[in-house]
Formats: sequence, C-alpha cells, structure tokens
Amino acid sequence: MRNLYYIAIEGPIGVGKTSLSKLLAERLGARHVVEEFEENPFLADFYQAPERYAFQTQLFFLLQRYQQQQELRQVDMFHNLLVTDYMFVKDRLFASLNLNEKEMTLYDTVANLLEKNIINPDLVIYLQADTDSLMKRIALRGRSYETQMDPKYINALNQVYNEYFFRYKDTPLIIINTNNIDFVHNSHDLDEVIKCIRQPVTGTKFINPATQF
Repeated sequence: MRNLYYIAIEGPIGVGKTSLSKLLAERLGARHVVEEFEENPFLADFYQAPERYAFQTQLFFLLQRYQQQQELRQVDMFHNLLVTDYMFVKDRLFASLNLNEKEMTLYDTVANLLEKNIINPDLVIYLQADTDSLMKRIALRGRSYETQMDPKYINALNQVYNEYFFRYKDTPLIIINTNNIDFVHNSHDLDEVIKCIRQPVTGTKFINPATQF
C-alpha cells in the first residue's frame, strides 16, 4: 500500500458510501469512521418541512461533524489508515441546496471558521449514480424518515455533487460510476476498487464499471 493515511468516500444519499467504507476498512485493516446522521434531532422534521427546519438541521450537522473531525486528530496506535464515509465539505454542499441567502451567509461565517482546523484526506473516492438508482437504493434500506424522499430533491443534490467533484482539485480523486456495481454482494467489484486504491493516483481518475470492471 502506498503512503495513504486518510481515505474519504463521498457521494449523494443512497449511493453506498457507508457500505464501501466499511468493506474497505475491514479489508485494509483501517479505522472506520462514519457520520452520525441519525443523532440529528431535526432530520426527520426537515424531510417533512424542509424550509422550516433546514437551518437547524445544517447547523447541527456542521457542529457535529466538526467535533468528530477533531477527534480524528487523535493518534490510533493500532491503525495506520483511516477510512470515513464523508468529507467535512459535505455539509456545505447540502447547505448550498437547502438554505436561503440570509441563512447561507450566517452558515458560511461559522463554517469558514471551523474549516481552518479540518484535516484533508490523502485520497477521495466519489461514488456516482443516476437519480433513479439512488431512489431505488434509498427505498431498499427502508429508513422511516426517508419514505417520503422527493426525487426532485435527490436529483438536485446529485447535480450539486457532480458539479463540485468535476471541479475538485484539492487531493487525488477517484470517481466511480456505481450504477452497475455491487460492492456488498460481488467480491470482484470490491477487489477492483481496492486494486485501484493501491495504485498511485494523481489528479482525477474515472472508473466506469460497465466497461472496466
């Protein structure tokens, strides 16, 4: 394994971030850290009334993720590699979609202060999928507060993610099209991802499983 210490996996709701990060951590002997979204007391209300609860939801996530990121600074003597199922910037992407102009101005003030103390990953893996695939996966996992998920919201979120990562230059980046991949039930798919991670990546590498896996 090349000198990787921190791998972050990102992508829209339902794309498979947590599943892949867990599998990678198990296979690579890494410390696994997941976002604790279910602890947000405003999340269920947000899905019922987005305009009313968006700011509370985003601010809670921002502070919660900041606290978790600070905990990542602690040295784990038993692991040389860390794998997370999110990046700190994730919250800003959601905020840009969910907040109005005044709310976003206040949010930016807080976020800009916190971002100064965030550790950047050594490698980012961005998982893509079309909106129909995301909606099917969201339905399959059966979370109660996601039962009324609006396809228009998921489509808009998908666009925000794509726009961000197609301009992303901060770290080496692997973009994987997940429409035709199953990390959980197909060990070959997981093996190919791990093989890619073990190889040096500079800039951005695109992987389309339909043609390469």
